[in-house]
Amino acid sequence: MEVILLENVTNLGVLGDRVEVKRGYGRNYLIPQGKAVPATAERIAEFEKRRAELEKKARQAVDAAQKRSDALAQLTVTISQKAGDEGKLFGSVGTLQIAEAVTSQGVAVEKSEVRLPDGPIRQVGDYAITIHLHSDVDGIVKVSIVPE
Repeated sequence: MEVILLENVTNLGVLGDRVEVKRGYGRNYLIPQGKAVPATAERIAEFEKRRAELEKKARQAVDAAQKRSDALAQLTVTISQKAGDEGKLFGSVGTLQIAEAVTSQGVAVEKSEVRLPDGPIRQVGDYAITIHLHSDVDGIVKVSIVPE
C-alpha cells in the first residue's frame, strides 16, 4: 500500500514522502492517527496544494517540542521511594512515576514520552532520563531517586 506521509515518522520518512508500507500498518496505524493518507491521484494533488500549510504546522510542532526540551533541561526531579540498606528499591520507579513527577514540576509529559531503555529503575541514585518529545527532538531530565 502506498501512502503519503503528513508528518515525520521515525524509521519511515519525512513529510511529503510517498512510501510503500504493509496494508495493516497503513490502515490500522498511519491513516487513523493522521500521519498519512492513501496515495491516490486526487490525494497527491490535494497534498501538493496543502504542502506549505503542513510544513508550517510541522515546524511549529518542532519548535514547541524544542521549548519543552529546554524547560526539561532546567529541571531536577526528586522521587522518594522505599529502599533497603544497600540502596535497592522495594519495587521500582517506572515511566508513569517519572511522568507524574515531571508534570508536577510544571512541564507536561506523557507516560509514553518517557524512555527507559534498561527497564524500570531499581536502585537509589541520580539518572539522566530521555524524554521523546517529537520524532526530531529528545529532552533530558535529571531524576534523583532517594530513599524514604
